[in-house]
Amino acid sequence: MPVTATLPGGLVAAVRPLDPAAAWIPAWRALGAQAHIRNPFYEAGYALAARKSFGAGVRLLIVADRPPEAPGVRFLAAWPFRVSWRRWGVPLPVLMGWTHGYGPFGAPLFDAADPEAALAGLLAAPRALGLPPRLFLPNAPADGPLVDLLTARGVRQAAYWPHERGLLDVTGRSMPARATYLDHLSGKRRRKLRLARQRLEAAGPVALEILDAPAALDRALDDHVALEAAGWKGRAGTGLGQRPDEVAFLRAALADLGAEGRVRVARLRRDDRILASAILPLTGAEAWVLKIAHDEADPEAAPGVQLVHRLTEAVLAGAGIDRIDSCAPPDFALGSTFWTERRPIAHLLVEAGRDPLFPLARTLERARERIARARLTSRSARSA
Repeated sequence: MPVTATLPGGLVAAVRPLDPAAAWIPAWRALGAQAHIRNPFYEAGYALAARKSFGAGVRLLIVADRPPEAPGVRFLAAWPFRVSWRRWGVPLPVLMGWTHGYGPFGAPLFDAADPEAALAGLLAAPRALGLPPRLFLPNAPADGPLVDLLTARGVRQAAYWPHERGLLDVTGRSMPARATYLDHLSGKRRRKLRLARQRLEAAGPVALEILDAPAALDRALDDHVALEAAGWKGRAGTGLGQRPDEVAFLRAALADLGAEGRVRVARLRRDDRILASAILPLTGAEAWVLKIAHDEADPEAAPGVQLVHRLTEAVLAGAGIDRIDSCAPPDFALGSTFWTERRPIAHLLVEAGRDPLFPLARTLERARERIARARLTSRSARSA
């Protein structure tokens, strides 16, 4: 299979392994920093940090103005993927966008200066490289710029597992409008929050701190791991403390993001005791909830809920963040309790070039979705 090919119009398509020593890593970083749809989980530093823990079989599909190793190369598109040969139980392969427990967003990186050319190159690349002509984008935005690009180009596509996740977005809101943002909370909810806050502070005042200094991030991760280890995940043997490879990944990711000022750790502290902690990568003024942990010693005090509440208040007061994506799975209410905006998410199956088997792939994926939903319903009924 060729690893580099020329596309119509003179662009170049290439497939490369996730190699931190590759000469083209700066071009990948530059694309991520000015992508049409920002996605911190597909940017170079984060993806390279994750490769050892989650990157088996993952390669990077590149669209560029010249071969990736050539001096001065400019990336127009980048998309980490695996080949799934029998996703549907038959020999009908599909290119699967990279997803894992710390990668909850699947939009490819497109050059903001010419996203149409970037998309065209990404769709033409599989056939030019001898790869299957169908793409599966897990946890992709189900509306907005990506879907608009696909629709404008007339690309056949299908969406699966649609859901909405909580999103805080105060972009462009005046300070008076921000002051009333939480007015949607009911009187009952406000009373519960007030009582929980009083309970949390019964042993002493609790402060919200938002860390961004690179020197503080490593220790903050240690505190986060220890907090999770003290809870049910630690007792079950599934906490971060029992997964050193994942801790190493997070440490590398925080170091890379922290060097660019692109990560925050928000946490509640009483003296030297951490009560709740959230790791938040940044893309501009948008934060993404990567990981949250909280003290489980007093569930009635709800420190995790209080962290989200106080973080929301800080953003509304002007903390330098305008949007927060909860990155939450379906039916997870923590972010949506306080945040009124929603981000539609779905798994997108996309035809890359002319593919006579695309209707079959679309039908098989729909059947797979129905079977999975039926199994979930059956398990829920048995649990009930």
